[in-house]
Amino acid sequence: MALILNLETATKNCSVGLAQNGLTIAIKEFAGEGYTHAEKLHVFIEDVLKEAKLAFSDLNAIAVSMGPGSYTGLRIGVSAAKGLCYALTIPLIAIDTLELLARKITINGGVIIPMIDARRMESYTAVFDAGHNKIRETKAEVIGDDFFDDIAGTIHLVGDGAAKYHEVLPAGKFIYHEDAIYPSAVEMAALSFNKYKISDTVDVAYFEPFYLKDFIAGK
Repeated sequence: MALILNLETATKNCSVGLAQNGLTIAIKEFAGEGYTHAEKLHVFIEDVLKEAKLAFSDLNAIAVSMGPGSYTGLRIGVSAAKGLCYALTIPLIAIDTLELLARKITINGGVIIPMIDARRMESYTAVFDAGHNKIRETKAEVIGDDFFDDIAGTIHLVGDGAAKYHEVLPAGKFIYHEDAIYPSAVEMAALSFNKYKISDTVDVAYFEPFYLKDFIAGK
């Protein structure tokens, strides 16, 4: 039996899930206007363990959303995950944030483009096929009206970054899934379990989030 604590903090959604053999057995998450991860993350971790009547010593691994996303959110999530892994002497698993977001929906055809708001007019994007396989690398890019012209078929847009492009990328070729805004620890459960089974882990001491862009401090 594998018990994995999944942490997703790359966006405004602070999400903590406890999974057993790839199935979520406890979940706690909150998406507010501001980033409240520093206040909520450790409380949520304790809540899911308490709900499942388990202790930290029962955990076999910890998985964390690796980015791209909010610099501060990623830093908080990865720092917590690394600290717990070090203290408990258990492995750390890193999960692609854009894949988590893509897995919020299921499609029969076309492609999925998850879009995470990267401030200004940029979004973090990648392209996934109907089987959630990544077919184009992750980028931080400004979306124009001629964007994705090289992709045939229907394009499904998910994520908070997609909301900025309703006028630029009108409905038709593009389908907006407004109920799939933020990645969640729920989608991490199966992915982290599959990585755990093949020992696909990262170095606790040296792992860093995939920021993609340099940090720019706000005023």
